[in-house]
Amino acid sequence: MSKEELLKRMERAIVEGNKEEAAALAGEAIKENIDLNEVIEKGYVPGIQKVGDLWEKGEYFLPELITGAECMAAAMAILQPELEKSQIMRKSSGKVVIGTVEGDIHDIGKSLVASMLTANGFEVIDLGADVKLEQFIEKATSENADFICLSALLTTTMVGQKRIIEILKEKNLSDRFIVLVGGAPVNQKWADDIGANGYAENAMTAVKTAKKLIEA
Repeated sequence: MSKEELLKRMERAIVEGNKEEAAALAGEAIKENIDLNEVIEKGYVPGIQKVGDLWEKGEYFLPELITGAECMAAAMAILQPELEKSQIMRKSSGKVVIGTVEGDIHDIGKSLVASMLTANGFEVIDLGADVKLEQFIEKATSENADFICLSALLTTTMVGQKRIIEILKEKNLSDRFIVLVGGAPVNQKWADDIGANGYAENAMTAVKTAKKLIEA
């Protein structure tokens, strides 16, 4: 199989949601000694981007979006040890600390955003749900993160997003992190009112917004 054909099959495996094929092709690339960064950037990444495009057009739905991210994760699980062994560094799109704010145990939407950010080249540290406000800042600082992403699914916990931004100001850290907010009750006006850098209503918007903000 030529390299070009292998890359096309990788893209197709992600688009079609074939996890076994995505992982097997990663193994094939390692066996054939193909440049692994090229494998990721020209094989798998176009696939996950196409999944996102189809979702935005309404041709794919949430299950396909989740499956695409899972296929990407399956391929990366094969490639990552080889990348580390060869000390090849995949160019990171940015480092993200993400979680659902204190008092809120909703996890699904946040986890999907984390998966899609990872699939699109971001280094993601997922703190989970019901995360103490100070923990976001401590982790982002210790990890030298670029982003703090805050999810809130309850109107009562939205104030946690506002409070974190206030704490960042109190600690003179406002310019150090890009703060993104999201969740069912959250909207652009709320993001503007509390001084967040960006708002995302869904996982693909989160990816696009994060890329746009880090390149600004």
